[in-house]
Formats: sequence, C-alpha cells, structure tokens
Amino acid sequence: MVVIGGGVIGLSVAWRARQRGMSVTLLERDAIAQGASRVAAGMLAPVAEVEFGEAGRRILDLGLRSAEMWPAFAAALEAVAETDVGLLSTGTLLVARDDDEARELERQIAFRESLGLRAERLRPSQAREREPALAPAVRLALEAPDDHSVDPRRLLAALRGACESSGVRLREHTRVLGIDSDAGHGRVAGVTLACEHGVEKLPAAQVLVAAGAWAGQIEGLPADARVPVRPVKGQLLRLRDPAGPGLLRRVVRFAGGYLVPRADGRYVLGATMEERGFEQHPTAGGVHELLRDAHELVPGVSELEIEELCAGLRPGTPDNAPVIGPGALDGLTWATGHHRNGILLAPLTAELVVGLLTAGHPADPLLRSCTPHRFTSAPPRPRTEHAPSAAAAVS
Repeated sequence: MVVIGGGVIGLSVAWRARQRGMSVTLLERDAIAQGASRVAAGMLAPVAEVEFGEAGRRILDLGLRSAEMWPAFAAALEAVAETDVGLLSTGTLLVARDDDEARELERQIAFRESLGLRAERLRPSQAREREPALAPAVRLALEAPDDHSVDPRRLLAALRGACESSGVRLREHTRVLGIDSDAGHGRVAGVTLACEHGVEKLPAAQVLVAAGAWAGQIEGLPADARVPVRPVKGQLLRLRDPAGPGLLRRVVRFAGGYLVPRADGRYVLGATMEERGFEQHPTAGGVHELLRDAHELVPGVSELEIEELCAGLRPGTPDNAPVIGPGALDGLTWATGHHRNGILLAPLTAELVVGLLTAGHPADPLLRSCTPHRFTSAPPRPRTEHAPSAAAAVS
C-alpha cells in the first residue's frame, strides 16, 4: 500500500496497517510531520466542539467513538515508541465574557443536554474555583469533563518512531504528481512521483490519499471522482511559563479561540479561521486578536513568554466533515478533510481504513457518514473483499 501524506492521519494509518501485516510506503511532499498536524493544539474535544446541524451530529458521532479509543491508542503507541505522547485528562471549560456570550453559552448548554452529553453549567464563582487564573469578568461557564488533550508534537514523533520500527518505508520530500490507474479494469496501478531526473513510477495495488489540504491537487483522477478539499488557515502561538505549570489545568475555550495547557508549563493559544488559500504566513492582526481575547479571560497570559508563532492549513470539505472510505477506483481510499479534528479522529480513521483493507472485516456503519461519494458523481467501486498481498503492495 502507498500512503500519500505524512501527517497524523497518514502516519496513524501506516502504523496500524503495518501492524496488520501489510507492506506500506508513506510519501510526504515536504518533511514528515511538519504540516498542519505539527501546529495543531491537540484538543480531544467532541463535546466542547459539537456544532448544530446534520454535519455537526455526524462529526460528533465520529469524535465520541475516537475519543473512547484514545487511551488505548496512546498506550499502544507509547509502548512501541517508548515515548510519552502527552495525553492529559483534565477536561475543558467554555467561558463567556459578556451578556451576549452568556446567552449563547446557555443555548450551547441546552443543546448538549438535548444530545445527552456530559456537560455542567458553572456559575462564575464555580468556574474560578476550578481555574483561579480566570478573570472576575467571566459571566458563565460550561465544563466538559470528558474532553481531554494530547501533545501533537510528541504524538507525531511517537508515530514516526512506531512506523520506522515496524517497517513502514518513509519517503520525505517526495511529491506525488498523480495517481495511476489501469483504465481497462477501473483500478489504481500506483502513483507517479516527481524526481530529480524527471518522473518515477511507483506501482501499488492500494493507494490511500491522506494529503490533508493538498489532497484535492493530486492529478490522475476523473473530474467526477475527485473530492473537494480546501485549505483553511489557522494561526496560533506557543507560550511558556518560566515558573512552570500551574496557570491552567484545563483547556479554556472562548469565542474566537482557546488556551491549551501542556504538562511542562507550555501553552498553545489559537486559533484563527481564515479562508486565504495556501497562504500561511502569520500576521500581526491575527496574533493581536488572539492575545487580546485571551488576556481578557486569563490575565496571566501576558506574563508568558512567546516561544513560537506559527500557522497551518487545515483540510476542509464543503460540509467540514471528513472524507474516509473507498474512492471511485478500486484500490483507492480517501482519508482527508478532517478540518479541526485530525488529531482527535486519528485512531478511528486508522481503524476504519485498515478495516476496509483487511480480509473478512465488515464495513463500519460510521463510514456512511463520511463517504467520499457525497461529493462525487462517479459511482462507488465494489469493496475489495481481500487484503492486498505483500507481492501486490509496495515493499
């Protein structure tokens, strides 16, 4: 199998597929684990992030299932990679700063109650008891105790180590020009790569597209078989408390952003949502808004040191729900469009994709909610009922 994309989704699928005995080559256009996954905040927050509407419910179902998988996924990964991924089980606070935000938060509380989600309405004094660093101006809060976080950079390092130790072939700075197909049989034949002296043909019986915001730019597919994926820019700051951990224990979310604590006294402040194409330079305006809003809620943020200012491109689809499942060509599988939820959905995505490629594994009902064919006019190919052999895959 060839995996296109070296972010959290591609690495997770590659590792799990190799554990199931598949031969796997992972291709990354830049350096592995240096894209959107590296600058993610790492929130595992299906309850805090649930949105109104049909797409919101579909993402919630995916997120709740994947959140349940995270402790076992992290433990298995840490055992293989012999490194801590920074999983913190401390919960999330959603806070309101004024009357308008409080009214909206009351609506959000009622919405979560209607879905049967575990969430608690907190008076300002209760919120400050839990997080004393909150400003007195807080009007209302919601606590989601089952939402947690992970350190994406530790996670990515562990995934890379697990892939390398298990035998996944990793190829960095390798740009995929297109997906090759056997026109006579309607199935993939491999990929065409850009190389120093022209192009290289890499044969493969199975190709997984996990290229994030760049997934829609891969050539070789008919127009009616392509999945629309767009880049959504997000800016964030990485901060450090010289005094060590303690300013916040929980993730704090507010209108326009969030503050995510790490165990070592570092914090991630993010993130903007900007439709700017593939432009990803940080801007003074974006940073100013993040710092201003965070200071209003957690004044102690102003005492933190700025370690890094960065931006990344989230992969978004028209309904902002992920695309996971078989494509229009036999042997083609999609795993992209995770938008804000790539870190959260990595364990589930890996399980769903490997399940599709494994002999005798029934298709998971959750795949219906993220099928690629909701965006394409090409009919789905019949599901292959056997796992690719080592001879048919790329070694």
